[in-house]
Amino acid sequence: MQHFGLKDHFLLAMPHLEDPNFAGSLSYLCDHDENGTMGVIVNRPLELTLESLFEQLELGGEESPHRNAPVYYGGPVHKDRGFILHRGASTRWDSSIQVTEALSLTTSMDMLQALAAGEGPEDFLVCLGCAGWEAGQLEQEILENAWLTVEGRSDILFEVPPEQRLLAAAGILGVDLNLMTREAGHS
Repeated sequence: MQHFGLKDHFLLAMPHLEDPNFAGSLSYLCDHDENGTMGVIVNRPLELTLESLFEQLELGGEESPHRNAPVYYGGPVHKDRGFILHRGASTRWDSSIQVTEALSLTTSMDMLQALAAGEGPEDFLVCLGCAGWEAGQLEQEILENAWLTVEGRSDILFEVPPEQRLLAAAGILGVDLNLMTREAGHS
């Protein structure tokens, strides 16, 4: 029997992972079941702010307190779609899933409209694209030492600067990624 317990976990790229989509990445997994796994990369801000996104989508937002927030590269899948990981309930938004009691993932325009108007959740990450794995694919990559996993924490998502999130997540495990090699064993 397979175990699907990686929802609400961080996925830490091992130092030797060379895939340019994921090298040095920290992903937050929003769904993991018999159909596969879906998440967003949370430590790669693009050279794009919400103000630029608001402008491209003609949402206004010139006065929004969120206008200087970075937009993140969320992953290589659906790169033209926005995925907003945020604190709070999913019921307020048109297209949203509740990841945990405290975190939701929203993909609907009403969230961006609220942010442009200076409303919406206080804690959020706007990502372009997401990361996805077919059924069994991520588990195989973990067995091949491409990834480490650890339970997700919202303080790392929303209170730690993006460039420090990967090391902060590794710190939960008490490991220094710089000392890890491809030959790590499994017990």
